[in-house]
Amino acid sequence: MKHTFTSPPILGYTQNDYTLHNKETLYQGFFKVDGYHVSHKKYDGSVSEVISREVFEREDAVVVIPYDPALDQVILIEQFRAGAIRYGGNPWLLEFVAGMFEKHESPIDVAIREAKEEANIDIAPENMQKVMTYLSSPGGMSEAMHVYLAKVSSENIGGVFGLDEEHEDILVHVIKREQAMALLSEGKITNAATIIGLQWLALNYQTL
Repeated sequence: MKHTFTSPPILGYTQNDYTLHNKETLYQGFFKVDGYHVSHKKYDGSVSEVISREVFEREDAVVVIPYDPALDQVILIEQFRAGAIRYGGNPWLLEFVAGMFEKHESPIDVAIREAKEEANIDIAPENMQKVMTYLSSPGGMSEAMHVYLAKVSSENIGGVFGLDEEHEDILVHVIKREQAMALLSEGKITNAATIIGLQWLALNYQTL
């Protein structure tokens, strides 16, 4: 006898369909790793066994796409990233401005602070537009990225910036949007947030 499978609706399960049985801190340093013990509803209607997963607990971050619509230019920063060493490519990465939250900060507060620290850009809150929020790597990390577009003037922008106490050595580039897209196509931009931001800009720049 042939059995037919009725597919559940897209995203039909919600926060009510899992149980967090226990959470414990396994490591606490500059970052934190927690152990989660969770069960969840399965697509056949049953409930899974209790699953243990280690999660890298990283605070949320903000990504800023500094874009000059008058000159059709973007501002990218270049810096050394130790996390890029293992894969064997160039550990100096081209990125958009980004930074993590501090206590009691809003996403726009973070964006304004990081833009000044990393690229010496002054951003007015009224020139910022929310783009999206996405999860960096939810298979093992808790970080959410809040992406904003910032309309800026790219004139007289450039130099080397960053905070000495955070060992930052950040080079600022001002380039045409089309050049940024060419670098992306050539595989020279490998930072996920920057890839996502440039792809969004490619779809939306004409409306800005």
